[in-house]
Amino acid sequence: MDSAHVDDVPTRYAEFAEFEVRGRTPVYLAWARGIAEDPATCELIGSLPRIKRQPALVFASARHAGAPETEDYPVFREFVHDHWTQIERIALTHSTQTNEAKRCAVLLPFLSLLPGPLSLVEMGASAGLCLYPDRYAYRYALDGGSTHELRPAGSDTAAPAAGTPVLDCALRDGVPRPRSLPVVVHRGGVDLAPIDPAHADSRAWLRSLIWPGQQSERVPRLDAALDIAATDPPHIIAGDLVEKLEASVAACPAGSTPVVFHTAVLGYLEPPARAEFVRRVTDLCRDAGAVWISVEGVSLLPDIAAQVPESIRRHKGIFVVAVNGRPLATAHGHGDWVRALDMP
Repeated sequence: MDSAHVDDVPTRYAEFAEFEVRGRTPVYLAWARGIAEDPATCELIGSLPRIKRQPALVFASARHAGAPETEDYPVFREFVHDHWTQIERIALTHSTQTNEAKRCAVLLPFLSLLPGPLSLVEMGASAGLCLYPDRYAYRYALDGGSTHELRPAGSDTAAPAAGTPVLDCALRDGVPRPRSLPVVVHRGGVDLAPIDPAHADSRAWLRSLIWPGQQSERVPRLDAALDIAATDPPHIIAGDLVEKLEASVAACPAGSTPVVFHTAVLGYLEPPARAEFVRRVTDLCRDAGAVWISVEGVSLLPDIAAQVPESIRRHKGIFVVAVNGRPLATAHGHGDWVRALDMP
C-alpha cells in the first residue's frame, strides 16, 4: 500500500476530533482521537479511496453495521477490525449525505433578501431536505435575549402545524432578520445518488449519519422533514454536480430567480473539480441571472477565504456563508447559529 494512503489518516482524524466534534459528541471524539493514535486502524481506513476516508462516513458506516456507541475506544476498535469487510462495503456504496434541515435557518436570512419567486437548486442535495425552507418553522434567538419566529403559511398563530419541524438558530451580530418565508416555485438539484425520502433503507442510512448524542433532537426533525419531502418530491438529477450544474439550472421555470446553493458539500470534491464548479457557477450568475449561495468550511474555497479575516480562517470548524462569492457571515455547520462578518 502506498504510504500516502495512510499518512493523511491520523491528521484527518485528529483535526476532526479537535475542530468538529470536541464539545459536541463524546463518542466521536473518543473514536477520532483513538484512530489518530492507532496505526493499524489507520491502515485499514487508508485502504479506502481517499474520498471515502472521511471520519463522518467511516463512523456512520460502522454504526450502520452495528457498532456500539461507546466512548471506550478499544471496544470500538475491536468491532471495526472484526467487521471491517461489512464497514468497507457500506462506506464504498454510501456517501456522507447528511441532510440537516436545520441548515435552512442559516440560509433563510439570505434567501429572504432575493427577489422572488425562487427556484432552489441544491448541489449535493441528498433527499433534498434543504429545498423546503418555506415549509419549516423558525425560532431565532436574537442578541439581547429576545426571539424572532416565523411559521409556514397556514400555520396557527400560536404554534406551527403538527409535523412541522421547528428550527432553532441564534442570529448574531447584524445578520438580517428574515421577515417572511420565500415563495418557492421549483425545488431541484444534483446528487450522485439521490435519496428517495420515502424509502425505508435510505431513511435508515440518514439516521446513521446523525452523530451520537444528537439523536433525540435530530431524528424527529429528520423524520418530519423526510415526510414533507415525500409528499412533494424534489426534482434531483442523478450525476456529478459539476457536470450537471447547467442542466439543473436550465430546469428552473422562467420568471423565477434561480438560487444555486450548497452546504458542506464541496469538501467531497477534489480541488480541481471545486475550481471548475466555481468557474461554472460564476458564469451562470453572470449569464443566467442565478444567485450562488455557498455554506462551506472557512478555508475550502480559496477566493472566498482570501476575503475573510485571518483571525477567522484559523478556526477550521467554522463555515462561511457567501453570496455570489462574497463572504457575508460565519455559521455553525449544522445550523445552530449564524453571525454576520464585519467586511469592508
